Amino acid sequence: MAHHFEFKQIGVIRTPYTDSAPYQPVVNDEGEFRIVLQREYAQGLADLETFRYIYVLYFVDRLTRTTVMIEHPAWTPDTNVGLFASRSPVRPNPLGLSVVQLKKIVGKSIFTSGLDVFDNTPLLDIKPYIKDLDSKNDANYGWIEKLAGNKQHLLLHIMGIPHGY
Repeated sequence: MAHHFEFKQIGVIRTPYTDSAPYQPVVNDEGEFRIVLQREYAQGLADLETFRYIYVLYFVDRLTRTTVMIEHPAWTPDTNVGLFASRSPVRPNPLGLSVVQLKKIVGKSIFTSGLDVFDNTPLLDIKPYIKDLDSKNDANYGWIEKLAGNKQHLLLHIMGIPHGY
């Protein structure tokens, strides 16, 4: 049985990106990255500054591609995987999730490390990243482990980190 959901936009994400953005957050990216909450949610920031990292959940509002169930990751030749085994932003529900470093909070603005979203992206939620709850020491690389070649090179592509080929 299908359900209809509605989300409230609680703020906006401000980044220097207007035409292109990295595939993943880049910690030392240049420019100002901040989350600006709507006034009625500002009180919810109490004690958030005690955390070093936060989850940022947002609505991916500028998609132009159609969702497909088999994805071809651009960074690896001749590989097809199921959509849910990929990190593609093109999904049945266009929700984005990033983990970023919280630098400071000023009023209703949260200043962060680099975010991988376009300027003025609608913000849906913020949650604290908690070390022992959110770090999984036994996590693996899934299908990426099976790829031939240099795994470290492939990881640079996945993380969106500029590098030499």
